[in-house]
Amino acid sequence: MPESLAEFFLENLQAHRHETAYRQRRGYRSQTFTYGDTLEMAFGFARELEQRGIAKDDRVMIWGENCAEWVAGFVGCVLSGVGIVPMDDGASADFAPRVFRQVDAKLLLASQRHAQEFAGAGQTAPSLILEDLRHSARADAPRGVTLRPDDTLQIVFTSGTTAEPRGVVITHGNVMANIAPLEREIGRYLKYERFVHPLRFLNLLPLSHVFGQFLGMFLPPLLGGTVVFQNELKPSEVIETIRRERVSVLVSVPRVLQSLKQKVEREKEDRGETQAFQEQFAAAKKKHFLRRWWVFRGIRKQFGWKFLAFISGGAALDGETEDFWHRLGYAVIQGYGLTETTSLVSVNHPFRLGRGSIGKVLPGREVKLAADGEILVRGGGVASGYWDDRGAQHILSDAPSPASDEQGWYRTGDIGALDAAGNLYFKGRKKEVIVTPGGMNVYPEDLEAALRRQPEVKDCVVVGMDRGGNAEACAVLILRGGSDAAEVVARANEGLAEYQRMRIWVEWPEEDFPRTNTQKPRRNLIREAAEERVQKSPLLTQSTRETWGTRAQEDAGSRDNSPLAELIARVSGRRAELSEDTKLDSDLGLSSLDRVELMGALEDRYQVDLSETRFSALRTVGDLEKMLRGEAPPGAAYHYPRWVLGWPLMWVRFLTHYLLLRPAILLLGWPRIAGREHLRGVRGPLLVVSNHIGDVDPGFILTALPARFRHRLAIATGGEALEALRTPAADRNFLLGIYDRIQWILGVSLLNLFPLPREAGFRRSFAYAGEAVDRGYSVLVFPEGRHTTDGKLLPFRAGIGLLAENLGIPVLPMRIDGLFEVKQSGRKFAAPWKIGVKIGELMKFEAGSDPAEFAAELQRAVDEL
Repeated sequence: MPESLAEFFLENLQAHRHETAYRQRRGYRSQTFTYGDTLEMAFGFARELEQRGIAKDDRVMIWGENCAEWVAGFVGCVLSGVGIVPMDDGASADFAPRVFRQVDAKLLLASQRHAQEFAGAGQTAPSLILEDLRHSARADAPRGVTLRPDDTLQIVFTSGTTAEPRGVVITHGNVMANIAPLEREIGRYLKYERFVHPLRFLNLLPLSHVFGQFLGMFLPPLLGGTVVFQNELKPSEVIETIRRERVSVLVSVPRVLQSLKQKVEREKEDRGETQAFQEQFAAAKKKHFLRRWWVFRGIRKQFGWKFLAFISGGAALDGETEDFWHRLGYAVIQGYGLTETTSLVSVNHPFRLGRGSIGKVLPGREVKLAADGEILVRGGGVASGYWDDRGAQHILSDAPSPASDEQGWYRTGDIGALDAAGNLYFKGRKKEVIVTPGGMNVYPEDLEAALRRQPEVKDCVVVGMDRGGNAEACAVLILRGGSDAAEVVARANEGLAEYQRMRIWVEWPEEDFPRTNTQKPRRNLIREAAEERVQKSPLLTQSTRETWGTRAQEDAGSRDNSPLAELIARVSGRRAELSEDTKLDSDLGLSSLDRVELMGALEDRYQVDLSETRFSALRTVGDLEKMLRGEAPPGAAYHYPRWVLGWPLMWVRFLTHYLLLRPAILLLGWPRIAGREHLRGVRGPLLVVSNHIGDVDPGFILTALPARFRHRLAIATGGEALEALRTPAADRNFLLGIYDRIQWILGVSLLNLFPLPREAGFRRSFAYAGEAVDRGYSVLVFPEGRHTTDGKLLPFRAGIGLLAENLGIPVLPMRIDGLFEVKQSGRKFAAPWKIGVKIGELMKFEAGSDPAEFAAELQRAVDEL
């Protein structure tokens, strides 16, 4: 067992240096880093710290999204003995500089965006961009430093749901005390791990939090596992990543598991399979794991066959969600810990799950319950203290305030219970326990579980309303459209004891609760808003049947101050009066690019899964509101057959080109090709754009391109037309339907076609284009979106600029001339060289450029050809 965290990283990263450590997406592209790459970036950063004179006991702030460079920065600081101040990616631009000054940090290691925010707040500090660590990687290790267990590793400023964040001082010894028992337990199962190697973890927890660090940096190297980073929490994106990356374990907070559960249930409802699914679900309760695996194979296929388990942390997972995933055949592993305990105190064993519990206490730490049920923890993982910020003379002090009492017991503030088998159960936060006028303790988690069992409840929080020194439970609800809050609460109360029953409730006026960056509801804000509403009106009881949501809208008088209005204003760049009949296009001026950005903003704001294809049917703000409430009809689905990117089909296309396509182009009219010199020495991949004359355009483009691009080219085509071939209309003649499907198979196989819808749904098409580029393919797009009707170039859709920005590859403009005239004359064939194909000079999308402006510049380049 290594004696220090520096030794731990050096030993384990070197042992697996050739294995993939991290995969992450930037834009529509994926990046891969081995453990060796990560270690070399860490060496380079450690050398940079030496050159800047930053040494042991100094501090560096790391502020950015999860990425391999973040990990390398952390490891580089560890190797140098420098203290780390991890800042949450979602921290405000005024909070981060305040912490930077408080801890007297010597360097800001940040993403480009956060570095600009830091400077924009009027702060000056030495800084380095995270992405630049890739350019300073070095193979030689830095000068070693002596590290003691009580040396400060990091100062973590906790997010907290009810209080001002404060810095928790975590030492090297704290982390090693938690790694040691996990390493011993993992070692017992390594001989079985080779059957599923490498384990791939999709880590959705921020690296700025200790639990995220354990599953993103400390445990995977013990297994040679791969960590996949993703910022998107949208359920469809999470599922897509799990399947595409062949993820084994999802590491997240309960909120994400609940959202995935709702997505599965919603899809069953959309297909009219709810009743059948519920019957299967009920019957599977006592069936063997393998039997359940088979019964729900359709759902498992969605996630991919390698997906095995969920690891949930950051908050307690409700029993209904845990049972749902367990019943489908997945392992659900819960852990319990706090920043002050260096994350883990207890964890469920993956092969001996204590259902409903937060696991057994790990070796090396002690747990006991106080007289009031509060969980007390003692052991090597308990943090040394809090960073002292009581005055300027203390800010530079290295003696933090203690976090535990004289006997070493840390009072967690959580209420728990222990069973005879040693399983620990989470009952709730001590300060959130509701003490009724009758002196009874009511735990909000129990009431929330009863509410979530009601199908109309999308989400809920139970808070305590003050009643003369005691409290009464108040349910704050987010309901599905058209639901009656009174009936929902009444049904939930039927399963509760008399003293637990909720007699006050309000409906939250937005699509989601305010949350911390680990997705915990901000209970203090929710309680304040609910109390204000109750004080302004009679009690919201069964007798009044008054809902806060309705009254809130009446009080507002319009939609102009709603979160939806704020998002629309942010995307469109201008404010407008909103009504149900406000048109998205003509009244608000939302372009296709604006729609893409608005869709992403809505999904990020409300943590919902919106079908992009449904946007093609949305015309007004009222339609959009209905979509957010889940009332919009299902839209079309587009299929992206990844099997066509494999090498067997590439060779089939190679043969097809020379045996069929090239002879056909020779007969149609052998083209005159100009500009190939612009591709001399260029290897690709490239984003190829061209004007659009007719269906034979791809044949001429393929003929004009050099062989190294020709045989690795994915071609975007009209999504609606391509999907109509794959899934013919119900009233389509049977034989014609078979003919359509054959056309689809031949198109995607022999021409490598993929759908690019004209109306909506093109974000997924762009993601597929990014995947093709990652696999070495160039991409051909016709930005006009339809054939020209007069031979002149049609306006390019702004989405081509967005695609170019996110792919980050050179753009090759091309132009087909003469084909329109042949087409207009009605002739089938043209004389040799009557049709010309011109290849322009490569163009590069500069970071920070406006996508719409680049689309216009690209159009001019094609037009000038």
